[in-house]
Amino acid sequence: MTMEDRIIGRLTEALAPVDLTVIDDSGRHAGHAGVRTGPGHAQAGGGTHYRIRIVSARFTGLNRVARHRLVYDLLPAEFADGLHALAIDAKAPGEP
Repeated sequence: MTMEDRIIGRLTEALAPVDLTVIDDSGRHAGHAGVRTGPGHAQAGGGTHYRIRIVSARFTGLNRVARHRLVYDLLPAEFADGLHALAIDAKAPGEP
């Protein structure tokens, strides 16, 4: 299972999003200290940097920091396995 699949699975299970887009941006961070390559890493040459756009009713009434914390708190195993950075756009349904 890829890192992207794992992220999608965890966010879908916990947040029941009405919209979810996960984009691997690892290639844009080549040479960055957080990019892991080679054998033994979850995604050799990728799987470390992602952009996430998620719309979920679970975000209703939460500020931006609380929304981001909720997403980060769902992914501890992924961070332990090489996920380095997330750019998160988290909205409640009906928000622009």
